[in-house]
Amino acid sequence: MKRRIAAAILTGVMLAGLAAMQGNAEEKTFVYGTTGYGESMGDAGLNPHDNYSGWSALRYGVGETLFKYNDNMEVEPWLATDYEFVNDTTVKITLRDDVTFSSGRKMDGQAVKECLEHLIEVHDRAPADLQIDHIEADGQTVTIYTKEPCPAIINYLGDPYGAIIDMEAGIDGEAGNANVAGTGPYVATAVSPTEITLEKNENYWGGEVKVDHIIVKSFEDASALSASLQTGDIQGTYGLQYDNYALFENDDYTINSVATSRCFFGQFNFDREIMQDDAVRKAIEMGIDKDGFCNVIMQGRGVPAKAAFPSSFSYGNDAVTTVSYDPDGAKALLEEDGWVDTDGDGIREKDGQKLAISWLTYPTRLEQPKLAEYAQSTLKEIGIEVDVNDTTDHRTYAGNGDFDVYVSSTTTAPTGDPEYFFTSTVVGAKNYGNYQNEEVTALVEKLHQTFDKEERGKIAVELQQKILDDDAFFFVSHLNMGIVTKANVTGMAAHPCDYYEITADLDVQ
Repeated sequence: MKRRIAAAILTGVMLAGLAAMQGNAEEKTFVYGTTGYGESMGDAGLNPHDNYSGWSALRYGVGETLFKYNDNMEVEPWLATDYEFVNDTTVKITLRDDVTFSSGRKMDGQAVKECLEHLIEVHDRAPADLQIDHIEADGQTVTIYTKEPCPAIINYLGDPYGAIIDMEAGIDGEAGNANVAGTGPYVATAVSPTEITLEKNENYWGGEVKVDHIIVKSFEDASALSASLQTGDIQGTYGLQYDNYALFENDDYTINSVATSRCFFGQFNFDREIMQDDAVRKAIEMGIDKDGFCNVIMQGRGVPAKAAFPSSFSYGNDAVTTVSYDPDGAKALLEEDGWVDTDGDGIREKDGQKLAISWLTYPTRLEQPKLAEYAQSTLKEIGIEVDVNDTTDHRTYAGNGDFDVYVSSTTTAPTGDPEYFFTSTVVGAKNYGNYQNEEVTALVEKLHQTFDKEERGKIAVELQQKILDDDAFFFVSHLNMGIVTKANVTGMAAHPCDYYEITADLDVQ
């Protein structure tokens, strides 16, 4: 571990021990279980400049960003106090003057400059999002110059990858073991791909930190997660299986839920011959019963999705049209396209080829194996055989194009702006199905450079409609995300952006 991080951790532990010896207060501990942390999720470790580990830095109280999102997903200052667009390619940001990293270094313009420069040097998504040309620091201000107009830059600076860390203190460890010096209410003393140990930051700028010690534990088995909460081995959870919520609907627990833009969706692999058949793609969409999945399988904790964004967004579900669940229509479409069950086994064939598809997904999002099983059943009814590959190694398979349908989940508007989904998934690094449409690419570029908020919404609607009309993606459900805690735990709430789980407000009575 870099010396500065180690010194900060040692100082925090010594201060906590001194307080206990002096009898100032009884120390409090909180143990948290989650299915949302681990290598298969791409967020193991706490280095925000690596993959999606910034989510863990924000979720578990180690890192903070210049801007954050309120309950309406509107951008507000956090480590910053204000910003001003000097012109279309220049934004000046004023920083708080009372923030110290857990390393002991003051957060000033130079520290922020160093952090953001490293981010765009090594991160896979940030350079394209932020379009930073260069940065100037002056006291408690940073001025960011972009290569082109970047209207959403303030939104992007609230993305977890924008967590401000002390680059002088360095990044200790690699990937899933990485630790950093952040500005949050907690300091990590141990980090692994399956567990994080946290101590309160005695010098936190944002007020009193109420809990002294926190352990975050990763779970892949939903039954074990539920059992651990029941036995008291953990005091709070994220990612309970839906049929287990009823176990905690009593006075001993608190259930906090909120609608999010997290969406369970599929993308077709256009490099596969069978997926180049428009009728097959459309029939798959028509053969998935979204209402049944949300109401029966997810037990009402999901909302059927037409497109990338929920109806609470002006550019969400209600603004687009798509095919509905229609098994009879899907059968007719396949018949017309020449897919007929000639041997009576229930699976259609065409030119000697079975209508069999590979469905790639992963188990750490508990909804996704269930969706695969459900779709396997409903698609069989229309004559499509589904071979499910439910694996934690899904990113390798996706990157290699080893699938016909890849079903994953993402928070489509984690910055409160529609751009992210299109730049990351439709034309970006997560376009695993190699979908190509020049008009869509041009519209994404137009969205990226449009400042007017209403016009951005209109472009987002047009983009969604085009990818739906191309049958390139299908959207199944938006998530009502829930956090369940023991009744004596307060200050922990679900948030629409799916961040900010452990904060200074957390308390154990």
